[in-house]
Amino acid sequence: MRILDTVDETLIARLRAQQEFFWLDLADPADADVQRLGALLGLHPLAIEDSTKFGQRPKLDTYGDTALLVLQGGIESHPEDENDHPLEEVHCHLSGDFIVTLHGSRFTDLQHVKTLLERSTAPKTERYYVYKIIDVIVDSFFPILSDLDEEINDLEDAIIAGGGRRELQETFRLKRLLLKLRRAVVPMRDLFAREIEVITDLAGLESDSHDYFRDIYDHLIRITDELDGYHDMVSGCTDLYLSTVANRQGETSKQLAIIASIFLPLSFLTGFFGMNFDWAIAHVLSGPWSFFLLGIGSMVVSGAVMWWWFRRKGWTGNDE
Repeated sequence: MRILDTVDETLIARLRAQQEFFWLDLADPADADVQRLGALLGLHPLAIEDSTKFGQRPKLDTYGDTALLVLQGGIESHPEDENDHPLEEVHCHLSGDFIVTLHGSRFTDLQHVKTLLERSTAPKTERYYVYKIIDVIVDSFFPILSDLDEEINDLEDAIIAGGGRRELQETFRLKRLLLKLRRAVVPMRDLFAREIEVITDLAGLESDSHDYFRDIYDHLIRITDELDGYHDMVSGCTDLYLSTVANRQGETSKQLAIIASIFLPLSFLTGFFGMNFDWAIAHVLSGPWSFFLLGIGSMVVSGAVMWWWFRRKGWTGNDE
């Protein structure tokens, strides 16, 4: 198999005349290149139109002996990206004579598999190349899932440690990200569940190639299950955050209640001595020390007794 990265009309015409299978991979193709490639390979006008206007959902459109397979691939996050782990749309034009992949320049996973295939000396069948290209696109989600697992674990630890508004915003961001990933993966899973026969027939592959595409379907099932599991974990983070906030509010309310309870007998004592001030001066508070012993002393003893009672009941410590 020949691997091309430019639209070389002479070379492509020669490969087709020799019926030699080839893979053409174009990153950020211009509309003129897509139109020229469509005329050269005899692609259907609707397939050409879809490939010049990206923004398609995962699908498989058949046009006689060719087909357009639209997939979504995951790309690693970068600091300059507005969204973490953005998706990249990949168009695969399939035929028994060639496979053409069109995608953005940020999707580099196909470049890695090109290097591996070029270095491989063992003979490979056409079905293997088609499988490998599609498999690499699907497997690009696994690094995203690995990062999500670490992010969710870190988020749980941050919430337990006393997370605030930033952790809540991170929870909502992960929810939106998981929804975006699931919208990309589920249509691909349903596509391979229904259209395996169509793909193998269009690619001119033998009947045993079903095993290859069944492997891709299994990967999509696994990715979907992990996304559903992560969605449940993020929902659990939301509940954990709300529980943590409720616990902090309860702790604050308990502390305020303790303070109010300590000041309740103090208010009673100040009110009692205030209403009986004349009588206390005439009969009780005759000396300077009487004021401190009966007035301030009774307040100190009252506060100490109340604090001792709260400590005994275990109301002054944090809930463990």
